[in-house]
Amino acid sequence: MDVFVCAGCGTELTAPVLRVALPDHTHHGAWEELHPPLMEPATYAVDPLPTGPPWRLWEEVGEEAAARQGVYAQVYSVSFGARNRIVIAPGDSRSMTLIPERCEGYCRGVDGRAGPNLACEGCGRAVATRMDDCGMWQTVWLEPDAVVRRFAGLQAGPPPGWDDVKRAEHRVQPVEPDGSWSRRWEAAVGVALAHLLVVTGNSPVALPAGPVADLLGDAVGRYLRAGADIRTLGLAGPGITTPRPRPDVLLVPRHPLTGAPWRPPGDEGAVVPLDSGVWAYLAHPGETSPMPASGGLPEGVLRDDYPLPPRPWCALTPHRHAFDHALVRLPAVRGPVLSRYRASYGRRRE
Repeated sequence: MDVFVCAGCGTELTAPVLRVALPDHTHHGAWEELHPPLMEPATYAVDPLPTGPPWRLWEEVGEEAAARQGVYAQVYSVSFGARNRIVIAPGDSRSMTLIPERCEGYCRGVDGRAGPNLACEGCGRAVATRMDDCGMWQTVWLEPDAVVRRFAGLQAGPPPGWDDVKRAEHRVQPVEPDGSWSRRWEAAVGVALAHLLVVTGNSPVALPAGPVADLLGDAVGRYLRAGADIRTLGLAGPGITTPRPRPDVLLVPRHPLTGAPWRPPGDEGAVVPLDSGVWAYLAHPGETSPMPASGGLPEGVLRDDYPLPPRPWCALTPHRHAFDHALVRLPAVRGPVLSRYRASYGRRRE
């Protein structure tokens, strides 16, 4: 476990927190909605790429300077904010106070547009940015040059690992109680589709029967082209048998602690990483039948104690900004095939 302190005076600014993988949905919420905290209690993550203000228009930056910022295709604006900013849940912040003149937002909260809006109570140094406006996950972003990480002692239990993705509590349900798709699913699928597009070169993809085809089929058909030269996709990861023969691409979970994609031992083939909680639902959905496992019920009768799964309003639509955000940060997007794809995709969105 770590604790972050003010670089100026040493005041502790966080509770003890454990570093975990940066969530795929970090920068992608739903417009005009209030969201819960991004991070689980007592955890933190680090974004290695520049985030936040100042922003510069693509026309002012140019292709090579944008690439140095981790952006490899044209976007409206490029962040020249700090790298390696640290994100925590607001409830894990300590000894910080808002800077009123920097608390601008769209309508329901603050969005960080003016830069750090939290000051250390010990010395008044601007150290972090609170963000909680509509469409944003509730976060506190610590500025890397304003804080110092210190070891806070051993954690209460073992760190999360591959065994955790097999547990029922790790699964993220795809549909909210009101029938809308999970915002985490929308973002995670958008990011995974960007990686799938890159590893297949926009080839058609055949999905395995079952939850993957049922839940992701419409999204894959919308974002990838149809035709011949079909690539195969298979689900692989902890607790399930890797398909044989090996599909062209494996859909695998990200490690909940490191974010690294799972791989079969000795396998160097193409993989597409997916949010481990979303992957866990696809691989281990749990009981899905309203009929008993053995025996039977009278004809036409279903169990009256079985909670039927919520029905979504429509087919899953990946988060458009999550898809594009991930795609432009993959160097392969500079190639001719994906450059043409992105130009065509941009026209379809307009």
